[in-house]
Amino acid sequence: MQRLLLLFTLLYSTVTTNATPTDSVSRWGVTLSGMSSNVVSLDKYQKKWMKKSNNGSVALELFRTAQPTDKDSYAADYNYPSIAIGARYTMNGGVRMHRNKDEDWGLAEEVDYDSHLGNTLSLYGTFYRSIHRSQHWETAYSLSGGAGFNSKWYDKEEAVDNELIGTPVLIYFGAGIHQTYHINNHWAIRGSLEFVHHSNGALYRPNKGSNSLGPSIGVVYQPYNYSDIVNGRQTFTAEPIKKYWYVNIAAGIGAKTLLEDWQKTQFRTPSTDPNYRTEHFTRYAVYSLQADIMYRYARRWASGIGIDYFYEKCGAHIKSLDAEKNITIKHSPFTIALAAKHEVFYHNLSLALGLGYYLHKQMGQYITDNEPRYYERVGLHYAFPSLGGLKVGINVKAHLTKADMTEFVVTYPIRLTQIGR
Repeated sequence: MQRLLLLFTLLYSTVTTNATPTDSVSRWGVTLSGMSSNVVSLDKYQKKWMKKSNNGSVALELFRTAQPTDKDSYAADYNYPSIAIGARYTMNGGVRMHRNKDEDWGLAEEVDYDSHLGNTLSLYGTFYRSIHRSQHWETAYSLSGGAGFNSKWYDKEEAVDNELIGTPVLIYFGAGIHQTYHINNHWAIRGSLEFVHHSNGALYRPNKGSNSLGPSIGVVYQPYNYSDIVNGRQTFTAEPIKKYWYVNIAAGIGAKTLLEDWQKTQFRTPSTDPNYRTEHFTRYAVYSLQADIMYRYARRWASGIGIDYFYEKCGAHIKSLDAEKNITIKHSPFTIALAAKHEVFYHNLSLALGLGYYLHKQMGQYITDNEPRYYERVGLHYAFPSLGGLKVGINVKAHLTKADMTEFVVTYPIRLTQIGR
């Protein structure tokens, strides 16, 4: 951790040394914060085997805040946000997991130790938006995304009850609400309520994910004058956007592992079987197509509706799992859904959100009995204006926040009609 702090100190010194008030590098500030949190249990089963849940983290962020003098229409629409790069070190030494003898665990046998959750280093980017500013007070929210690197994960010999984390490399997501008190133009104290999520996006098992929630406190230093933003917000008027319709055509390729395989090897396999509570799971390819009709009614937002199509290579395997239990329902690798779509824009970046409902899905008895008919889809995309706005990105599809698959997606928007100004 000391080396990490030194690295960020050197980076910060590099971008701020000899900067003048007109240099873009003089916009870079730094935040150091500490968070006291607990791993949240999201269902009754996790509550039974989560014995201790207290953890904490420290985070160091370098941020750049947009200014009214930038004459940036996106920045004005978002009330001059900050973009940050950060590192968070989550200390999970207090987290303990243990399955006591219980009929809910089927054939799983109790072990004579507690499973631990390893510490995690996360590297991420953050979008920080103020929703209110005064001379001293600032209220804001933030969204973060990145990658995490975990020091201890599921191990059938030493961490067999760690159902939270199954791989060393993880997806990181963070969100927070923040209240900042600006002592003067350059220094501030920030209190926050933050949520931190680590999981592997269903790319391996186990994948319940570690969800931490708690308060944090931090110190903020900014080399620019905070009052310049407060007093200068009315000095620039954003150009009105021309509203228009467009069609999104997207193709994705992703992967998933099956919760059915996890359930079978954990709870329906005897301890004498080599696959009892195994650490080895098969990844299956998932292909997707999307066709959406969208309306861009603001610079920041577009909304619409679309058809989602999925082809999952695991269909035959799921059919064989049902056959083992003498289940003879229909199976199909093809899934079709209707989805409401929403897209949030900031320059070339966009956050794609979807809430879908399955019109046709025949993927086995377990899914029929345990998964809802609807799903969530969240993705971060980047557009290339020189390629006609073509976008590339990463999506995660989930059911009630539980990841179902992760995919790489390419999207091409086709502009249709323009409506006024």
